[in-house]
Amino acid sequence: MHPAPSVILFTSLSGLGFGLLTFLGFGTPDVSGWVAFVFFFVAYALAVGGLLFSTLHLGNPQRAIYAFSQWRTSWLSREGISAVAALCVMAIYAIGVIFLGQNWQVIGWIGAALSLLTVFTTSKIYNQLKTVPRWNMALTPFLFLTYSVSGGALLAGQVRLAAVLLLVLVVVQLAYWSIGDRAFANAGHTLETATGLGDLGEMRLLEGPHTGPNYLLKEMVHIVGRKHALKLRSIAVVTLGLFPVAILILLPASHLLAGIAVISHLIGVLTARWLFFAEAEHVVGLYYDKR
Repeated sequence: MHPAPSVILFTSLSGLGFGLLTFLGFGTPDVSGWVAFVFFFVAYALAVGGLLFSTLHLGNPQRAIYAFSQWRTSWLSREGISAVAALCVMAIYAIGVIFLGQNWQVIGWIGAALSLLTVFTTSKIYNQLKTVPRWNMALTPFLFLTYSVSGGALLAGQVRLAAVLLLVLVVVQLAYWSIGDRAFANAGHTLETATGLGDLGEMRLLEGPHTGPNYLLKEMVHIVGRKHALKLRSIAVVTLGLFPVAILILLPASHLLAGIAVISHLIGVLTARWLFFAEAEHVVGLYYDKR
């Protein structure tokens, strides 16, 4: 699939933002006043900023409001509703913590649950697509949620928990790549099944369906070299998990080192998310002999 920058930023930043909101909703870290304001500001900037980036990939961004009406059948619509609900509930909780010195914990728990639900609905937008086998597997929602809570723990300053969750994230990401590399073949998609002409025997493409590029080739077909992908995977694993964990465990705590760990993690998240889209093979590529 074409790795559009807007979608990469949307899924990466919003996941981190809602992950931090989840921890804040559970009262972690235990902050109040202006310190709490900073934490909530960062969380909302990431969550809302990511959602705004998502509209840049729409053909008519001004019509994004209509997406909320399709909640019965669309995971995109459910995501929008969940996101608005989470942000509104967490706003009430934040007002109490920041300005009133009140910890309305039940509201915080509801906001945290809605934040995780938002990340889950985001993952289901991709997970539901049977035409993209690499996404259409049970590990996809778990991967999104692991990214969110591990990044949230890091931003929330939960050093030990963040270190554990980041290592779990590395394992989950490696497993996702390993299973995903075999997903297309295991799904049984071939040129014969794509055309429905398998009864005639083995097929091959004689001539391309189009003489020039089109929308399908631009959006649904993106080829990444094996060596290039392996290099990016190595960079992602080191920067999103191993390097931040080394900083958290081996070096003395400081705001500077914490900032470096966060920046490293963000680089790794963006790299891995680029691969999430770039390596995803749509079955339409069979018609263009792009496999």
